[in-house]
Amino acid sequence: MKKILVILFAVIAISSCKIDREPFGSLQSEKINNNPEESIDALLNGTYAQLKAWSDPMHRLGEYAGDNIMIRGSSTDAFYEFISFARTPNNSRLSTFWDSGYKAVAQASNIISMIPQGKSTTLDSKLGECYFIRGLIYFYLVRAYGRPYYQNPETNLGVPIVNGTPADVINLNLPDRASVKTTYEQVIADLKKAEELINVNKGSIFASKEAAQALLSRVYLYMSGTYENPNQAFAQLSVDYATKVISGSTRYSLLPRADFMKYNTFLPETNKETIFAIKRVASEFSGSDHYYGIGGMYANIGGQGWGEMYASAKYIDLLNETGRNDWRPAKYKIVDARAAFIEPTYATNASGAFTEVFRFIKDDAANTLNYVQANITRNGNTITCTEGTDVYTLIPVDAAQEIYSINYKNGKTYTGVIDNFITLNRVYPQFYIVKDSREGENSHLHSPVISRLGEVYLNRAEAYAKLQRYTEALSDLNTIRTRSIVTGGYSSLTAANAGNLIDKERQLELAYQAERSFDVFRNGKPLVRRYPGPQNQTADISANDFRVVYYIPQSAINSYPGKLTQNPTQ
Repeated sequence: MKKILVILFAVIAISSCKIDREPFGSLQSEKINNNPEESIDALLNGTYAQLKAWSDPMHRLGEYAGDNIMIRGSSTDAFYEFISFARTPNNSRLSTFWDSGYKAVAQASNIISMIPQGKSTTLDSKLGECYFIRGLIYFYLVRAYGRPYYQNPETNLGVPIVNGTPADVINLNLPDRASVKTTYEQVIADLKKAEELINVNKGSIFASKEAAQALLSRVYLYMSGTYENPNQAFAQLSVDYATKVISGSTRYSLLPRADFMKYNTFLPETNKETIFAIKRVASEFSGSDHYYGIGGMYANIGGQGWGEMYASAKYIDLLNETGRNDWRPAKYKIVDARAAFIEPTYATNASGAFTEVFRFIKDDAANTLNYVQANITRNGNTITCTEGTDVYTLIPVDAAQEIYSINYKNGKTYTGVIDNFITLNRVYPQFYIVKDSREGENSHLHSPVISRLGEVYLNRAEAYAKLQRYTEALSDLNTIRTRSIVTGGYSSLTAANAGNLIDKERQLELAYQAERSFDVFRNGKPLVRRYPGPQNQTADISANDFRVVYYIPQSAINSYPGKLTQNPTQ
């Protein structure tokens, strides 16, 4: 009986679906023709399943290469290359990102090839889901392996465009990498096709018309150039697609402040702000498996997780910019709602009491910044802190918020806060991050968020600014900012400050969603990481640096049936 090879590694994909498996993981052509509805459901579920393995390295390569996090020290795990920018082509996590991504592309493409459009609106909608998944993957691949769009997209290399299993698999010779421009054109074509075909919204864990529109608003934003040299045509398209989501649908709404502070605990299906998320379920984790989820590096919750990577001092300073966020149990006060996703690990002594310290950051030898937590002594209105044998008098900066400064022995003045002693991992206070944990209150369960309404407002704000429509940009920007900081709205937005204010809000709002490093480089800015941690604190990463893009996995090059050009090594 004639068989059609439907998808690469189909046994793996279909194993997550409750259907009878065909021998060797293939489905009979007769079965597809006679009952396409049943077949497409099984195949489409398998395509969604690929996103689960793909989403883990997707998060790490996007977030770890930014400035929202610091790690306690070097690591032998392949993800440390993302932090250190010590790029190599032999990275197992990059291989998973590439392989799982192209499996999803192949599966989506083969479904598109086998199910004719126009048989029914129901089938067309599911074909639209395939187009969405393919466009999504190509976009995330090109932003990882291709240079920022404003940098010669016609000549810089993107990724191979391989839409399905070729008819002749024996004499296979696949194309080399397409240009960045051509790859983006493929992304846009797929997402527009998804927008056209999807006519049923099955909820935020499935592709939808609005999910395609939200992603298109980001894709065009990536193409819109820098603030100094914007591409206004693409900026306008970003505005157009963001507006379709914001004004054209009643399905999504921004969570109110109190609920937003618990965003991570809600199931994506019931979260009105989530547009598309990759669904994970508790049954996929057992025992120590939570250690290896995304949130497991950021915190230890209920004895689960490594808890070795923390919020950076740079990110904490941004949170505290409009007022101190005080995490102490007896004085808990959140000024910026995004601070609710940070949880310092306050230590107690044998009697259960906290130890008061003055925490500040000092400049050690070779311009290396380090934390100090110096015990304090109160004597009337005088407060002193002790570091070793050195005693310093605290000078009030804002006594109501317990912000003080000291004149340090090296002649410098340091500002810090009175706080409880935070447990150290090596020499770093543990500012746990819980934004990627506690879904359904289940340890490190997390369904990675691809698009949410808060991001769409920020996409439109930036696009408006690049169109010099600063009044509209300010309105969108403050919609997000005042949700988190009640009285924190900006009074004005101009050509002089728009780039800094919008980028700052994107950093605050989208932290730990794998966006930060790409946001920095696509706007032509350097990555600056002058804060405590083992990362290089003195060498900024320019947007023109060859390390901005990742190497194509050597395993992919070795197995590729055709030429697959590697990224430059310098």
